[in-house]
Amino acid sequence: MANPETPAKAQGKTSPLMPKATAVWLIDNTALTFAQIAEFCALHPLEVQSIADGETVVGITGVDPVRNRQITQQELERCIDDPNARLQLMETALPVPQKRVQGPRYTPLVKRVAKPDAILWCLKSYPDLQDAQIIRLIGTTKTMINTIRTRSHWNMRNLQPRNPADFGLCTYSELQRAVEQAERTKKREREEQARKEKAKAARTLAAEG
Repeated sequence: MANPETPAKAQGKTSPLMPKATAVWLIDNTALTFAQIAEFCALHPLEVQSIADGETVVGITGVDPVRNRQITQQELERCIDDPNARLQLMETALPVPQKRVQGPRYTPLVKRVAKPDAILWCLKSYPDLQDAQIIRLIGTTKTMINTIRTRSHWNMRNLQPRNPADFGLCTYSELQRAVEQAERTKKREREEQARKEKAKAARTLAAEG
């Protein structure tokens, strides 16, 4: 049995797509232990604890791994019944990368209709995503994003936030990479802001001295 204190990623195991969002869903909707969730999502148990306490990943919408066909309902129930059991990711869970052709993509009507909902989902679930990332993921425009952000879209009252990967507007792996990139960018911005504030405080102190 794997050590529950060691994240699955460190043991060379494959973690589910969007592991933090998956952890949010498992915490909110199951009786799995933090150790079970941590190993499955390749997180540290303390990180799972902080998610449960609302100290991290505030605003992230949970992702159902059963609905996304990453585990079966039977596998989930098996591990809920046995706290020592560990969730096993389905072998077919990871999508096969598809090569994109050059030029504009044709988007079927059903997907085009889902785009405003997908934009709303991105803005609500991952506010750190840049407009350029949303444009690439969904195949939309900056103008469309702005109308939904400012709630001036003509059909705003009927929009429902829905994951773009659920409609095939992008893959779950593409979405995960974009989210991780946005988190890294935001972290760098916070660190740079902290350095500037520290330098400003040092200059103020030197001037007063």
